[in-house]
Amino acid sequence: MSRLRLVLLAVGGAGLAALLVAACLDLPGFGGPSHPYGTRAVHASLTRHTANTIASVNFDQRAYDTLGEMSILFAAVLGCVVLLRQARDEHRAQPQPAEVARPVRRYALIVLPVALVTGLYVIAHGQLSPGGGFQGGVVAATALHLLYLGADYRALERVRPLAVYETSDALSVSSYLVLGVAGVLAGTAFLANTLLPYGTFNTLSSGGTVPLLNAAIGMEVASAVVVLLANFLDQAVEIEEENGS
Repeated sequence: MSRLRLVLLAVGGAGLAALLVAACLDLPGFGGPSHPYGTRAVHASLTRHTANTIASVNFDQRAYDTLGEMSILFAAVLGCVVLLRQARDEHRAQPQPAEVARPVRRYALIVLPVALVTGLYVIAHGQLSPGGGFQGGVVAATALHLLYLGADYRALERVRPLAVYETSDALSVSSYLVLGVAGVLAGTAFLANTLLPYGTFNTLSSGGTVPLLNAAIGMEVASAVVVLLANFLDQAVEIEEENGS
């Protein structure tokens, strides 16, 4: 049985390698004047009034692929939550406050609001400048955990109600899907950027549905990272086996 698996793996790997080689042979020459994909991507981005071409690619031209990436993150976090859930032979211990050096405390508490606002800014301006929901969501989520470094775990828990973030994670994924289905109901295609006017170029309201999809991704990534880190921190700080280890 194991030999059959190796044979199937070898055949599949050889087929994939052959396809990749065939695709590379047909690519334009490196450093040449011809960039067909880039030219079309930039043209489509400008046509739909999206200043950041990367955001246009992620949330317009291949928004369906971005849905797959978001689903992978959602499934990964869900799997971690299931695997790290409290077992029958474990109980939650109250985390004890730790001594924090004053420079660390001051730095963390000063940087926390700056980092949080920066993350939200990156999300909100994703269709205009480098960044977007993925990057801003991670920054915003990790900013909250500066409270854990600068204060203690109980302080972090007070600003991190897990039920809220778990609900936000699910709602964000659902809102992305709803925007896609809305395009179908409007008579176009799934996740087609045709529901809203494209607005004025290089403004927050430009890009049609790109800002909405970008915001949904930002909320999903931020909520998912908070939930993921919370489960790992619970294991390290609060969850103990009944024998005390």
